[in-house]
Amino acid sequence: MKNPALKNCRSATPKILVVGSIAFDTIKTPFGEKKKILGGAATYFSYAASLFAPVHLLGVVGSDFPRQQIRKFEKRGIDTSGLQVRPGKTFRWSGGYEKNLKEARTISVSLNVMDGYSPTLPKHYRKSQHVFLANTDPEIQLKTLKQVDSPKLVVCDTMNLWIKTRLPELKELLEKVDVLLLNDEEARLLTGRENLIAACRDILRLGPKIAIIKKGEHGVILASGKKDFFFTPAFPTTRVADPTGAGDSFGGGFTGYITATNDFSAANMRKALIYGAVVASFTVEDFGIRALEKINISDVERRVSQIKKMIQIV
Repeated sequence: MKNPALKNCRSATPKILVVGSIAFDTIKTPFGEKKKILGGAATYFSYAASLFAPVHLLGVVGSDFPRQQIRKFEKRGIDTSGLQVRPGKTFRWSGGYEKNLKEARTISVSLNVMDGYSPTLPKHYRKSQHVFLANTDPEIQLKTLKQVDSPKLVVCDTMNLWIKTRLPELKELLEKVDVLLLNDEEARLLTGRENLIAACRDILRLGPKIAIIKKGEHGVILASGKKDFFFTPAFPTTRVADPTGAGDSFGGGFTGYITATNDFSAANMRKALIYGAVVASFTVEDFGIRALEKINISDVERRVSQIKKMIQIV
């Protein structure tokens, strides 16, 4: 491991609390089809973030969820004390991608045990200093945040569905978060702006200190303050099999790096952006969490070094 700041990251005191979906996905892309594989925003985030720091997982699964998978979570340093197991079936999503792999087409959604879910934090979760509100209903995100004592960093992800159907709740939430993650189309939908720089400025007026716009294969934009903008390219991988969970993995890499380094400076946020982009680059190379299961922090560091060389100005 080349980065001294990450040398002892697995034993770092801060832990990341994540709330979001744990699901079984059926995914079809031009490169194949996989049925009933582990997915969900909180799953991808947890696998990515646990490369850097311990994770407190908050969510719900059905009685059909394998006990073996819960043990796999725990072996990665993912605390499952906040994982509710309810009678019934685990949340299911089925979708597909066209040749350009730009946007998922949802075929079916079955909320199952997620219907009516209300998060309740175990006592030791309430002390979490770093919180990631993975893409889910803003009401669940708000209920979770209200139970955390005094977080130092709150990162939030969202999507077009909540912008269209839960905008008042989302705006209430945005007043309480430090970092908002969303993709380019979601940023345009939220702000009504076509220009993404203008959209960033409008997002910052809603409350977040930092706006991060994910542009898939075209990289990531970070904005803070009136004139502070940073851009990193995506890692140029040629093996794209399934983009599902790439954004959640980016969130895990970004938040995990900040937690491991315990550094909230603007310079470190930029570094975290690169780490997030790199972790996401592994996710897209295989279906589900398969790639995340195989990699370690040294693999991440190698790609970070390559990106740094790409953007270096001589």
